Amino acid sequence: MVQPHKQQRARRGRPARADVYARLNLQISELRDQLGGLPSPLQAQDIWRGIWLQEAHHSTALEGNTLVLRQVEQLLQEGRAVGNKELAEYMEVRGYADAATWVYGQAIEPGDWSAGELLSLSEVRHVHVLALTPVWGVAPHPVASGSERPGSFREHDVLQFPGGMTPPPWPEVPALITDWLADVQALRDAGAVAEPETLADLHARFERIHPFLDGNGRAGRLVLNLLLVRLGYPPAIIYKADRTRYLAALRRADQDDCGPLGELLSRAILDNLHRFVVPAVAGPARLVALPALASEDISANALRVAATRGRLRASKAPDGTWRSTRAWVDSYLAGRYERQT
Repeated sequence: MVQPHKQQRARRGRPARADVYARLNLQISELRDQLGGLPSPLQAQDIWRGIWLQEAHHSTALEGNTLVLRQVEQLLQEGRAVGNKELAEYMEVRGYADAATWVYGQAIEPGDWSAGELLSLSEVRHVHVLALTPVWGVAPHPVASGSERPGSFREHDVLQFPGGMTPPPWPEVPALITDWLADVQALRDAGAVAEPETLADLHARFERIHPFLDGNGRAGRLVLNLLLVRLGYPPAIIYKADRTRYLAALRRADQDDCGPLGELLSRAILDNLHRFVVPAVAGPARLVALPALASEDISANALRVAATRGRLRASKAPDGTWRSTRAWVDSYLAGRYERQT
């Protein structure tokens, strides 16, 4: 049993789930209303390239890929396969990166693909084709039939997963995906901000349906990010260090408790918002959350301490987070440097 003083320390050190949700809603509203929303990939290539590299590395690593980030960067930016890894590992990363590039462009400028829907079946299939085709060419699934290639639903039943969940029989997959897509569309029809646990439930249900013979984790995270960007959120990156928490959260969602997964996704979205999006789209005089102003010179925690002590010009938002501007942080850093010298 956790002692009361330990519970208090946990609350001080890590915001409660409801606070994370409130922070996400507030800061996404600010992104939309004050910063003009997400930029297109063409408008802000550096933002999307940074997210793209991180996602291609971490999402494939969740599935066991052993390439390190430096090798992923060289493969994707220079076209060089560095190291002595199996060819299939390079093809997994290459395919995921191709799919992510398409997802980010498609999410903002869908053209005729979605036919006015929030997400279409043809898009789901195409994501799987892009992500799996390169690796399938060198290491196809050993039991796949000719009709189970990338983009096609499975025609095999899947054994029970380690956590106890058994995907449905394969003949049920088309109907289950149709129902799932209808629930996705309901997010747009409702006309409200999507709740984190609703998004978590949709992600977990896709993984439970397990529509494809292979690559469902990669395809599921790509489809989730396509959905998130369409709804005005930055994409979520599940880092390989969080693999155990992510899998445990999926298992909880299988038991109708989407709280842990909703919180994990919320934190991942906020991380990308602060790390990539806001620093690039907010001008020097724009008030933004302190994590978006952190840099190699000063951490978010050091900024918070300076704001709390009145050393950094900042204001406290209704959700309890501190906000400052790039100009104010630069002024604080310059003054700190002068005091040190």
